[in-house]
Amino acid sequence: MIRPETEMKDAGIDWIGIIPNNWNIKPLYACLDEINQKNSPVVTTNILSLTNTDGVIPYSERGNQGNKSKENFEEYKVVYPNTIVANSMNILIGSVGLSQYEGCVSPVYYVYAAKPQVDIRYMNYLFQMEPFQKRLRQFANGILEIRLRVSSHDILHQKVAVPDYDEQQAIADYLDETCSKIDEIIAEAKASIDEYKELKQSVIDKAVLHGLCNGMMKDSGNDLIGKIPLSWEMRKLKYVADFNPGITTAYDAQKEVGYVPMNCVKNGYMNPLSARLSDMSTGLTGFQDGDIVIAKVTPCFENGNIAVAENLEQGVAFGSSELFVIRTHSINRRFMLYYLQNSVFKNQCISTMTGTGGLKRVSGYFVNNAYITYPPENEQQVIVNYLDEAVKNMDFLIAEKESLINDLEAYKKSLIYEVVTGKRRVV
Repeated sequence: MIRPETEMKDAGIDWIGIIPNNWNIKPLYACLDEINQKNSPVVTTNILSLTNTDGVIPYSERGNQGNKSKENFEEYKVVYPNTIVANSMNILIGSVGLSQYEGCVSPVYYVYAAKPQVDIRYMNYLFQMEPFQKRLRQFANGILEIRLRVSSHDILHQKVAVPDYDEQQAIADYLDETCSKIDEIIAEAKASIDEYKELKQSVIDKAVLHGLCNGMMKDSGNDLIGKIPLSWEMRKLKYVADFNPGITTAYDAQKEVGYVPMNCVKNGYMNPLSARLSDMSTGLTGFQDGDIVIAKVTPCFENGNIAVAENLEQGVAFGSSELFVIRTHSINRRFMLYYLQNSVFKNQCISTMTGTGGLKRVSGYFVNNAYITYPPENEQQVIVNYLDEAVKNMDFLIAEKESLINDLEAYKKSLIYEVVTGKRRVV
């Protein structure tokens, strides 16, 4: 229930707005105590981690990746059940959670316990509010955008709206139940998306590797592909397409051309921008209308960043240096686009990756020399027509589920803000 304006007053804090007349404004240090208990001598070896989606979880559930000093237990902070854990850097994007575990966390985390007559769950929901996170951003220090840090002192000196203890509990109970239901629907939608993506992958694999009909088959010569239709051939990619050919289309360098950073290349689709060459960085990859571009670096390759370039300004574009360009000449372009998305080819490419961490790249030599299935020309078009329709339908279903998730997540954020600031009464 939305509270009538007659029951409200100005909180005197821009990001909070109006609050119920009987609520108080308090600094967080009046509600929370910081726990700075070092894990020395070692109290626990149960390392905990913090994620934006799952909250506080055992580090083992993340595969123990990314922790460079996980054996230095003495340097860690002790966490107890029903304490809030906040990442001093990622708190700005909601990396805060309520722990249900006893364990220890990295020294860069803050740990807070509730004072008497304070519901720790209510405080945890307060940390989830985007307006509060934006407020904290004003106190962030650091050089790089992704390494901004907020001090615990600045966090605890923020003023917040606080109802009495009974109403804190009622709000926390309501949000626990309601957010749990929302999260269940979101989880079901995400599971459906995964199923659609698996189905889409299997449909592409079947069509480009084994054809649409159950006719006579023969050995492809590739153990991973297995049998192919009798009329098909196996050809190297370099014999049916040019690899990283460069731009051959004439264009005016003084006018705007296409500009395609990696985030403009999605799973089968491209959303090109435009810019002047003089405003772009050097070392970009050039391509033109009709070219297939595919990411060569992890995780973009695994995420399916591949598309046919279309509707480019002046018919040409410059994009990320982490793109391969494939220009077909003796094979249906869209058949090639779908072939490059089959799971056998992708797994083979992944096995060729070299480099470290997030900079691993697919071997260009492998891609150029990879054997691909080659149906007769008319059959290539039949397969393309079939996949265009099937993929469009599955992409539509995926987009519907993604839209539902976005709407639910936005509603959840709005609901938390309205309830935790008292604009909506829990009844």
